[in-house]
Amino acid sequence: PLTPLPAGPTGAPEIIPAVRSFDAARGDGWAPADSTRVIADSGGPLAGTADRLADDLGVGRADDGARDGDIELRLDDGADTGAEGYHLVTGDQRVTITGSHDAGVFYGTRTVVQAVSGAGGLPEGEIRDRPDRPQRGLSLDTARKPFSASWIEDRLREMADLKLNQLQLHFSDDQGFRIESETHPEVVSEDHLTKDEVRSILDLADSLHITVIPEIDSPGHLGAVLDAHPDLQLRRADGSATAGAIDIANPDAAALLDDLITEYADLFPGRYLHLGGDEYAALMTSDPEASYPDLAAAARDRYGSDARVQDLATGWLNDRADTARGADKEPQVWNDGMFAGGVVQPDKERQVTYWTGREIGAREPVEYLDGGWQLLNLNSEYLYYVLGEPNGFTYPTGERIYDEWTPDVLRGSDAVPDRFRGADHIPGGRFAVWCDLADAQTPEQVAAGIRLPLAAVSQKLWNPDRPSLSWAEFTALADRVGV
Repeated sequence: PLTPLPAGPTGAPEIIPAVRSFDAARGDGWAPADSTRVIADSGGPLAGTADRLADDLGVGRADDGARDGDIELRLDDGADTGAEGYHLVTGDQRVTITGSHDAGVFYGTRTVVQAVSGAGGLPEGEIRDRPDRPQRGLSLDTARKPFSASWIEDRLREMADLKLNQLQLHFSDDQGFRIESETHPEVVSEDHLTKDEVRSILDLADSLHITVIPEIDSPGHLGAVLDAHPDLQLRRADGSATAGAIDIANPDAAALLDDLITEYADLFPGRYLHLGGDEYAALMTSDPEASYPDLAAAARDRYGSDARVQDLATGWLNDRADTARGADKEPQVWNDGMFAGGVVQPDKERQVTYWTGREIGAREPVEYLDGGWQLLNLNSEYLYYVLGEPNGFTYPTGERIYDEWTPDVLRGSDAVPDRFRGADHIPGGRFAVWCDLADAQTPEQVAAGIRLPLAAVSQKLWNPDRPSLSWAEFTALADRVGV
């Protein structure tokens, strides 16, 4: 006689991030059995997702012929799931995951893996699930602290299980330039990732539906580049060098940055390229025109007699954004690279990553939103994990994120006005690891320290509503489902 199939659990599935909708039904549910297979065409677009799920569950694979005990993956252009949503049906001791796009089907498989880890299977019924925000991710500072390719790949796998879809790599700063360059090998630090290692990271990320966003920060945070190009260093009126800052009046500086932007736009296939723009030292003085008269003169020459140093900096970032768009990338910039007033205005075709209200001339998020820019939430009050806790930072806790933060809380602990809430204005956010005091934690300690905060961020980006579980229940669930 045939061996009976195991029954699944009862009660609503508990997943991180929590599913948006579950309709229970009468039945035995589903649990993996020795005979279980993952069904998807081995020559079709879901083959990689099916292979990964089969490996995760330790079960077989088949192209077609679904039977009791199996998991079938389906693409349906007409499915009302959105680009990253899925419809998961558990009935008659089999599971069907349907999505209009392969990313949604992939996220459905992550739900299955967690359900098996945490409860042994899935209850009878239907899950309908999709994210609230399309950009959900982690930003990682590899410039100040180099992380190995294998460490980054481990984080990608953890991110995928949390249905996060972006990794921003801040790989150039004063302390290092951490990816091989063929156009300017002289700027690369000894400890760096080769392009082959980066391609392996990108291949894994693509299979996990994660976009990797390179960040080439300028005109500040360029110390490692300037070590190889001291002739491009910004200098004060007295001739002294300004650490980390490039001379934006020098056309050779623009040519160097455009070389790098173009090179890495070609290496990284994703939609976005981050251009930095933050903390340019010339604009952090009380009187930029007096401190940097050469920049002031260049601003007047280029933009007219009323132009100031901030106009030259705005023009610099506009030009780098043009280079990025010319390489088929959508630019992203830090909010403190955007200045109020002035002769030159920041271009509109960019997204702004909002992290601070601490900068000189600090501006509320509403100013950017009123100006028509979309904001990505990197609120330093909740989302900045700064090694060594310098400059008043403390390690963020997952509990605060879980209890207090939403994607619409961009600065401090207050949400933006209702008219600006939602994905149209704030398409997502990222948890950020900054390695200011690089030796304060080992890579292993960083991984452990960000685990629960990242889980909390994933929950609130998938669904910003108040979660049904308490923080204690959520952390217990994270342990149970293995995230």
